[in-house]
Amino acid sequence: MPDMLLKPSLPGVMLRRWRLLHQVKQSHAAELFSVTQSTISRWESGVLDLDSLAHEKLEKLLAARLTTAADQALGRMVRESSRPVHLICDLTHRLLACSSSRAAQFATPVSELLGSSLWRFATPTIISMEADLDRLGWREAFAPPALEFLTGDNHSSIVPISQSLCRWTRIPLSDGATTRLVESL
Repeated sequence: MPDMLLKPSLPGVMLRRWRLLHQVKQSHAAELFSVTQSTISRWESGVLDLDSLAHEKLEKLLAARLTTAADQALGRMVRESSRPVHLICDLTHRLLACSSSRAAQFATPVSELLGSSLWRFATPTIISMEADLDRLGWREAFAPPALEFLTGDNHSSIVPISQSLCRWTRIPLSDGATTRLVESL
């Protein structure tokens, strides 16, 4: 999967959600993206696709960060869990938090993986599940609370994934960005 993870049809919808959540007018968004207000409108309506620079800027705006006290508490709960779990940005797959039992499965220290995308370690089954998320309504207001599936193997020595039952739970953060709790069941 390329570095830009948003599908061509999704950025305009995500931009509009971000604007509404943060009470940003189209004119101000146009200033942020160095475009006209009508370009923002065309992006949001799907008439025009974002160029690669705008796409990257949008992904940075939407990327999950554990900045508020409530979000940091979520990260702490994941780190202190006795179960093999980790928390990633739902959009970029950057590792935000990891339990010690999950970290024990990695050949690389968690400190080196935090803030990095784990996408490069995805199995073909995980890639397939990711491709189905829009069809399953994952990013909709009434998204399924969690999805469970068999992961398949990735044969990685750095972040190994063995065939297991996995649960993804989508958790919104205080700023509207979303995370994904990844559990091995």
